[in-house]
Amino acid sequence: MAENREPRGAVEAELDPVEYTLRKRLPHHLPRRPSDIYVNMKTDFKAQLARCQKLLDGGARGQNSYSEICIHGLGLAINRAISIALQLQVGSFGSLQVAANTSTVELVDELDPETDTREPLTRIRNNSAIHIRAFRFAPK
Repeated sequence: MAENREPRGAVEAELDPVEYTLRKRLPHHLPRRPSDIYVNMKTDFKAQLARCQKLLDGGARGQNSYSEICIHGLGLAINRAISIALQLQVGSFGSLQVAANTSTVELVDELDPETDTREPLTRIRNNSAIHIRAFRFAPK
């Protein structure tokens, strides 16, 4: 199987940025629940933290309070997801516990040719992900 694959440098050398446009597809998400938070680097950190806190506390009226939320981070957003979970834990005065799982997510990039003489290509790459479960428990 390894002999059929081209070295990564050979594929990269073929791709001229003038001839192809790179489009990164969105990653496959887990089934989205109301208590799932997908962290990214574009949204403000305090806004994401406030959203997580609002889900745990139930908002101003105490409605839709969740005893458990899942914080998902992909690639560069892993550090931000960890920071959010730790900030939630510190702010809960010991009533919130966190459990983290890591994984590798397969991402697909599309390479669209600028001319009609070339075929469109797809490239598969791997990226790290983290899934943090933050849940309330009764301290002893």
